[in-house]
Amino acid sequence: MLVEIWSDVVCPWCYLGKRRFEAALARFEHAGEVEVRWRSFELDPTAPERRETGMAAHLAEKYQMPLAEAEGRLRQLDELAAGEGLPYDLAATKGGSTYRAHQLIHLAYASSAELGAATKEALLRAYFLELRPIGDLATLLEVAVGVGIDPDEAAVALAEERFGPAVRADEQEAAALGCSGVPFFVLDRALAVSGAQSPDTFAAALHEAWARRGG
Repeated sequence: MLVEIWSDVVCPWCYLGKRRFEAALARFEHAGEVEVRWRSFELDPTAPERRETGMAAHLAEKYQMPLAEAEGRLRQLDELAAGEGLPYDLAATKGGSTYRAHQLIHLAYASSAELGAATKEALLRAYFLELRPIGDLATLLEVAVGVGIDPDEAAVALAEERFGPAVRADEQEAAALGCSGVPFFVLDRALAVSGAQSPDTFAAALHEAWARRGG
């Protein structure tokens, strides 16, 4: 069974959703027969390479809310993430364009599904837990080295935007599937689950999708 997950590497709910889905998959009796494929989605395709304003100021401006309210929302999400074993400090994250990060994931998948998944996790960790600037080339190349991708190959692929069309294809497919926000989980192209749902909700979806395929 194929599970495709559209998400962004700067989406705090996406990392939460990943952990919750992984918890559900770990107890799914057919987990060994489930292939997970990470798909590209940019929350802000117009983002600069590095966002100069802090996350709270960015949210306040984007959603037209007081800065104190934005700061409070970030703290609440930090606390929620801590419950999933993810020590966020969202106010300290260094946002920016994720276009090249998604290309790096596609480069990894060109070698193997395992490397693609490892690269996705490494990018999320770099941004949310290590507070690295996710749009910087240096960050991306260090992530590449960490997961076993040749940094020279990665540098050339990113400079050439070799996997840019693959990123755009993922995003176009997301729109065609009705995905307007992430995380967005599609199970065997038969069932969709939107948002960072509970492990129980994901477990139910896995069982339903498996049943639909005659499992």
